[in-house]
Amino acid sequence: MKIQMNKFGVKKMRQSNPLVQLEDIATKLEHETGWVDFVDQKGNFLAKGYLGKQNKGIGWVLSWQDEAIDQSFYARAFAKAKALRQAFFNDDATNAFRLFNGEGDGIGGITIEWYNQYAVFSWYNQTLFEKKDQIIAAFKEIFPEVLGAYEKIRFTSDLPESDHLYGQKAPEPLLVKENFVNFATYLNEGLMTGIFLDQRAVRGLLVDGLAAGKTVLNMFSYTGAFSVAAAMGGASSTTSVDLAKRSLGKTREQFEVNGLDVAAQKIHVMDVFNYFSYALKKNLKYDVIILDPPSFARNKKQVFKVKNNYGQLIAASLPILNNEGIIIASANTANVTLEKFQQMIEKEFITAKVDYELLDTKRLPADFQVNPAFKEGNYLKVLIYRVQQ
Repeated sequence: MKIQMNKFGVKKMRQSNPLVQLEDIATKLEHETGWVDFVDQKGNFLAKGYLGKQNKGIGWVLSWQDEAIDQSFYARAFAKAKALRQAFFNDDATNAFRLFNGEGDGIGGITIEWYNQYAVFSWYNQTLFEKKDQIIAAFKEIFPEVLGAYEKIRFTSDLPESDHLYGQKAPEPLLVKENFVNFATYLNEGLMTGIFLDQRAVRGLLVDGLAAGKTVLNMFSYTGAFSVAAAMGGASSTTSVDLAKRSLGKTREQFEVNGLDVAAQKIHVMDVFNYFSYALKKNLKYDVIILDPPSFARNKKQVFKVKNNYGQLIAASLPILNNEGIIIASANTANVTLEKFQQMIEKEFITAKVDYELLDTKRLPADFQVNPAFKEGNYLKVLIYRVQQ
C-alpha cells in the first residue's frame, strides 16, 4: 500500500522525522493500519513503515531505504542496539536497563528492557504486534543469553496486559541492581515492574550523596525507589508519599532488600496535596523534596496534568522546604518542552520571592537512545534547584 504525504509530511520525512501524523497525510485513509510505502506528491518513494493506532501519531517510519521489513531487518536493528549498550552489559553496578528504545533504536512502537537476564517487551500498537513472531525470532537470535521474557500490551486490546512470553519464569520478586542498590521487581504484575529505569541518573546522584545527612520528602513515591537511593546515600530520614495503597508494602520491601531499617522511614498512603497541607499544619520541613508526578493523575477532587498544574507542586513545596533546601523537579511527558518546564518552575520561585540556583539538569540516560531527528523522544526532564528563602 502506498500513502502519499502532503507537503508538510514530505518535509518532515526528508528531515528524517520517523513519527507519522494524520495531518501530514494527503491520502484519504480507509484504514489507519497496515504496512506501507510513503511517497511524495509525485509518487516518489520516501520511506517504508506502518500505520497503527497508538498514543502518539498514527504510525512510524522504519526505513528510509526501499528494503524488506522482515526478520533480518529486526535482527540488524537489535544487533546495533546491543552494540550500543556494551558498557551497560559490562557494568558490575547495574543490571537493569533499556535494551531497545523504540524509534530511538529505529523501530517505533516497541521497547525492550533488561532485568538481570530477563527481558520485558512493551508493545504500543496492534500493527507491530502482529509481527511479533518475526520480532521475537530476531531478538532470540541476537540475545540468546536472555533466560526468559515477558510482554506488556500498551494498546487497547482484549489480550492480558501482562504475560509470560518465552523461556524461564523470573523469580518473584526478581532482584535487580542499579548503582549497587537492590530493587525488587515483578515482571508479570500489570504494566509496571516496580522501578522506572529512565530515572537511573537521578537516583545515582542520591546514592552518591546529594541528600547525605538531609531529610528527604519523596512525593508520588510509587515503590519508593528515590527514597531507597537517598537512604543508601546517607539521608538522615526519608518520607515517601503516594495515593496508591500498594505503595506501602512495595516501598517497605525496597528498603528491606537493601538491609535498611523500615521502621526508621516514614511511608504515607495519601494524596500528595493533602500531605502538603498536613506537613504545614504539623510544622514539618524537609531539606530535599522530590517531585516526580505521573503526566496525568486524578483524585476525588481534581485532575492533575504536568503541562497545566506542575507549578502547584512547586508552590506547595516551598513552605515546607528548609532554607538552602533542594527541589528535584521531574516531568516525564513529551508535550512539555524543557524550556517550558523550567519557566513553570521558576515562575513559582519568582512569585514566592525566593532566590534559586539551578544545580543540575538530567535528561534520558544513554540506554534510552533518542533519534536526533525526533527530539520529542527525549521526554524526561529533571531540574535540580537549591532554594534560599
